[in-house]
Amino acid sequence: MSKVKTFAGGTHPPGNKGLSSGSAVVTLPAPEVVTVPLCQHLGAPSRPVVKPGDSVTKGSVIGEQNGFISLPTHSPVNGKVLRIENTPMPHMRSGPAVVIQTESEEGGAVFEPIPKWKDKETSILVARIRDAGVCGMGGASFPTYVKLSPPPGVKIDTLIINGVECEPYLTADHRLMIERTDELIEGMNILAYALGVSEPCIGIEVNKPDAIELLSKKGVKVVPLKVQYPQGAEKQLIDACTGREVPAGGLPLNVGVVVQNVGTCVAVSDAVCRGIPCVRRITTVSGSGVNRPGNFDVCVGTPVAALIEAAGGYKGEVRRLISGGPMMGMAMFTDAAPVTKGTSGILALSPGEVRDVAEGPCVRCGKCVDVCPLKLCPSVIATASEYGKWDDSEKAGALNCMACGTCSYVCPAGRYLVHHIKRAQNEIRAIIRAREA
Repeated sequence: MSKVKTFAGGTHPPGNKGLSSGSAVVTLPAPEVVTVPLCQHLGAPSRPVVKPGDSVTKGSVIGEQNGFISLPTHSPVNGKVLRIENTPMPHMRSGPAVVIQTESEEGGAVFEPIPKWKDKETSILVARIRDAGVCGMGGASFPTYVKLSPPPGVKIDTLIINGVECEPYLTADHRLMIERTDELIEGMNILAYALGVSEPCIGIEVNKPDAIELLSKKGVKVVPLKVQYPQGAEKQLIDACTGREVPAGGLPLNVGVVVQNVGTCVAVSDAVCRGIPCVRRITTVSGSGVNRPGNFDVCVGTPVAALIEAAGGYKGEVRRLISGGPMMGMAMFTDAAPVTKGTSGILALSPGEVRDVAEGPCVRCGKCVDVCPLKLCPSVIATASEYGKWDDSEKAGALNCMACGTCSYVCPAGRYLVHHIKRAQNEIRAIIRAREA
């Protein structure tokens, strides 16, 4: 194994991955009713093209692309549209969704497969990835085809596949790497071909030795990484794998890099080689609040409650229900919310797994500065935010914060640093929009 790499800063919260890492992926059938969100990705929600009473087939478009940073939405089942309504979401309070009565899941390939994709123009492959609705499957949910369409004059020379999965509890990507290895490699090679990159690499933390060994044996260039949160964040992953530093306010393409998640690679392989749009994903269900933590292949639109049931139901008192990981995930107020393309995990946490403390005053210890992977001073940004000094927050770098939560995690005073910084970001962006208008 080559030298283990990492980045400056970060922390190492308890992994708790053993709860589900040994559980092979279980494929769940679609529920009787699926609620398919029209906003499953960053950017503009898709525009509905169906109405109540319409019949839909698995893979058919139910929401059309609505702008450059947008994607179409597809039905995960054959069935009938019941209604279009606002529904609770795992990543926001509510959003528009198409509610479909499931009749079957038969069939699925709605595009002509392209097995000999190396014979095709890259524009054809990028269009297929767009039309199949593929987005980042690691949580950020950025439209994949946009990353494959750099501005004129921008040269991409490096493709990094993100197999880090640094969030505690989550093991869906780990299981995908060892259970769908060939599709992962195929999707990675398609992405590399589309970008003109000769040798892509995959970053994996050393707590997944089976994945590192398996992919290395299949000829993939693997970069072993230290177990360090947030190792899987784009800028930190680029730093660890290449030594390049993405400038403040910049994007990976500014240093010639594109980063894609392992789940995205599999979705690309399905879309190009099998003609299947992005309507399913692997999701971890974990935490001491469920009886049988595990990993599940589930169609988008499945209610979180069905995933909890598949994991044996709730166990004891559940203090927090989270979509995603405990560091950057969103607390949910209901398990009626549907799974989306970006739902990497559902955590049911017991009181012993949740730190509920009263926020105290800053003690000037500097721990938040030590761990910040972006070299910010979180306490300064948060304090300015508390007093409504948005200019001071912006000058201190509020808009550069990625809300990874390392500062809040290490704060001995229990300060809600990420909460205050997010508030500052919202206010600053609102001021900028008003100024531009």
